[in-house]
Amino acid sequence: MNERIRAHEIRLIGDDGKAYGVVTLAQARLMADSEGLDLIEISPNANPPVVKMMDYGKFKYQIQKKLAEAKKKQVVIDVKEMKFRPNIERHDLEVKINHIEKFLDQGDKVKLLMQFRGREMAHKEIGLSKFDEIVKAVLEKGAVIEAPAKFMGNRVIAMVAPGKKK
Repeated sequence: MNERIRAHEIRLIGDDGKAYGVVTLAQARLMADSEGLDLIEISPNANPPVVKMMDYGKFKYQIQKKLAEAKKKQVVIDVKEMKFRPNIERHDLEVKINHIEKFLDQGDKVKLLMQFRGREMAHKEIGLSKFDEIVKAVLEKGAVIEAPAKFMGNRVIAMVAPGKKK
């Protein structure tokens, strides 16, 4: 930018996109000063380097605006976790499934976790059948299984993600 440009001859482009051709750096500085603009090196590796006349403050502001706009459009996906026990009652299960449905509607992924304690480990089949029932109920709500149920120690874990919107 401005005094940091080291080349003696440059290819100059105006603020409006008009090409001035190859000029000396001194001529370019005079032209930029007369219009109240800055010289900004666009491609330093070209022969001769390409320099554009523009308002540097305005240029920085436009870049900042583009970044802010891109950040607004960015989607953040959270992973929510819902814990269950093998002996969960029907109403409690319905409430938790409704919470899962809300999470999926918001676009979040949900980690389903069934934890076994003590003697519950002796009757894993009861907990697994309950877990399969939970997964089926969630799939009916429009979810997609991202990771199938896996047994890890004393817990069963599955991941579900929101399904495609219609």
